[in-house]
Amino acid sequence: MTRINLLPWREELKKQRQVEFFVILGLTAVLGVAIWYAGHWHLSGLVDYHEHRNQMLEDEIAELDRQIEEIEELETLRDQLLARMNVIEELQAGRPQIVHLFEEVATTLPEGVFLERLEQSSDSLTIEGVAESNARVSDYMERLDGSPWLADPDLQVIEVRDRDGSRVSDFSLRVQQSEPDEDELNGEADQ
Repeated sequence: MTRINLLPWREELKKQRQVEFFVILGLTAVLGVAIWYAGHWHLSGLVDYHEHRNQMLEDEIAELDRQIEEIEELETLRDQLLARMNVIEELQAGRPQIVHLFEEVATTLPEGVFLERLEQSSDSLTIEGVAESNARVSDYMERLDGSPWLADPDLQVIEVRDRDGSRVSDFSLRVQQSEPDEDELNGEADQ
């Protein structure tokens, strides 16, 4: 006898394919969510890593800024110390000069000229005094000009006045200080 299959095989095949489709769809969705989660986790890790590196770099930059400030403070201190050392060296170098200066002022002073005030500012010397005559002031200026330690005397003021029945000349002159050459000092020592 002939067998006839009366079961709705097409409907079963359709249901089976629908089940397979939904199973594949579900697996694909689960796989998609897993891939998305893995990507999110990986990107979060990268962001955390870079944030950690940025924080570390900011800490290093802050440390370097602190060191730069310290270096600038040390350079400022060094410059101040060098300036002090230069002042001390200038004072040490000028110690004998003041002795020579007073010696020259005294040895060049002619008879009849009396000094009342000396004022030193940087490399010039202002001399104020009284002389018995204008000729004695002129003689004093010539002597100052011939000195190896003093140069370029410039008469600022000269006034003639009566003092205790005699005429005197009040004067003020400015002289430049100079340091003589070795030859001038040796020639002076030979005399």
